[in-house]
Amino acid sequence: MKLGGVRFSIVSDAAWAPGLDTAAAWLAWAIDPYVIAGSGEAAVSGMPAMLRRRAGAMGKMALETAYRCLDGKTDVPTVFCSRHGECKRSVELLTDLAQGQPLSPTSFSLSVHNAAAGLFSIARQDQASHAAVAAGHGGVEHAVIEACGLLADGAAEVLLVVYDGFLPEIFDEYQDCTEQPFAWAWLMQSAQEADSESPGDRGTFSLSWSRQQGNEMDAKEQGTGSGRQPAGLEVLAFYLRQDTELIRTVDGRRWRWGRLA
Repeated sequence: MKLGGVRFSIVSDAAWAPGLDTAAAWLAWAIDPYVIAGSGEAAVSGMPAMLRRRAGAMGKMALETAYRCLDGKTDVPTVFCSRHGECKRSVELLTDLAQGQPLSPTSFSLSVHNAAAGLFSIARQDQASHAAVAAGHGGVEHAVIEACGLLADGAAEVLLVVYDGFLPEIFDEYQDCTEQPFAWAWLMQSAQEADSESPGDRGTFSLSWSRQQGNEMDAKEQGTGSGRQPAGLEVLAFYLRQDTELIRTVDGRRWRWGRLA
């Protein structure tokens, strides 16, 4: 039973992960995906040093792709999406609390789920709206719906940033996919407003959803912590390979991604 759907166009994109910093490298990864296990931090050269130093490694990845994708544009609403957010900072704060240590106000302010979005807004002195989404296995899809809602409300463009990283060791036994560091961003427009002949156009896409059918296997059953890519990387590989369709069945819902043009 079909429940709904959205359409949108992508006018620019960016992606960054340790060891993957060029379009050619990302395409090679998409064709033959492997576990991203490099080291290093994104430069985020567009951000003032005082604010850049406050961001952790995962936040810097997200910010790097956001800066690259917008390329100087302002007054663009943003949607940041991360399944786990700054989980490492939160665990450090809880450990300090359990040990009776004083908590760092700075660490606390940067542990909230909209920390990267807030730093991005402050650094650019941009008062456009921003949102931070965490929705489990379907986080990317819900973030796209949020972005399309902003477009439907009249925004000319919306920036979507999807990112995640390694989880602290304390959560190892609970991992249900192979967590790894990555970030990517899309600058989105309403499908009917995009110019298909524009040299910057990256294509028009649809996302629809329906209830999971009885014979469809849930994504959580298809792989374990040692064998499945995070949702954000599954969607990125679909996009980079220019596949015509991607089906993801998670949490009782069937998501269908389609490339229209």
